[in-house]
Amino acid sequence: MSSRGRGILITGSSRGVGAAAARAFAAHGDRVAVHYRESQDAATEVVAGLAGEGHALIRADLSDPGQVRALAEQAVDALGRIDVLVNNAALFLDPANSGGTGRGTHSLTEVDYDAWVGAWQTTLATNLLGPANLTWCVARHMIDVPPAGGMPRGRIVNIGSRGAYRGEPVVPAYGASKAGLHAFGQSMALALAPKGISVVSLAPGFIATDMAAPLLESPEGTAIRAQSPFDRVASAEEVARAVLALADPGAEWISGAVVDFNGASYLR
Repeated sequence: MSSRGRGILITGSSRGVGAAAARAFAAHGDRVAVHYRESQDAATEVVAGLAGEGHALIRADLSDPGQVRALAEQAVDALGRIDVLVNNAALFLDPANSGGTGRGTHSLTEVDYDAWVGAWQTTLATNLLGPANLTWCVARHMIDVPPAGGMPRGRIVNIGSRGAYRGEPVVPAYGASKAGLHAFGQSMALALAPKGISVVSLAPGFIATDMAAPLLESPEGTAIRAQSPFDRVASAEEVARAVLALADPGAEWISGAVVDFNGASYLR
């Protein structure tokens, strides 16, 4: 590892798990490109609070292939090389229709056809096609640009979800997008292993983030916490530590796995 650490690109890192992961990597001595779509003030605050130097702030809409390519290029310019990509950004869709929970609804029995179609198109564009397109850009960069001496060619960590297996009846496009991300990660693990790049997916259960706070503080919160025998949900910092471990230079052999991270709230 170089004295300046690895170059890390984390999507959706203005808050929640992404911000916690940015702090974890920076504390480890790495340089982080913090990506955001709308929350510039929050993202700027994250960058300002990171340990070390050489961090960057980049805006992009992951549903736009052109902006995805520009995101990768700007991250390379800022970091010199991207050694780790964390595909974290995702949306549940339309928080304006979420009743204050931050989780939009497009339940089949509750929305009209146009809303249904729009929900699927928007969710898949950001949660699945965005990571797929960014992975193409970053993996090609990892292949073309040699890493620092002694470092692996690259690490890609996808943030999936327990919902890919447990089901998401209120936000089915979200669950399907995460199932697709898991499958995509396994395909890329096979495709990129010969190039020295490992790909792994982390499937968290419920996480205590600012966006989830209204739901956890509502009457539903008790039932959500009770899904785990620990009677709680994960913290963003716990998930971030798992991401850091999966991206470790010595973690190559976990490539292709979908790692459940849900406090025994769902077993398969």
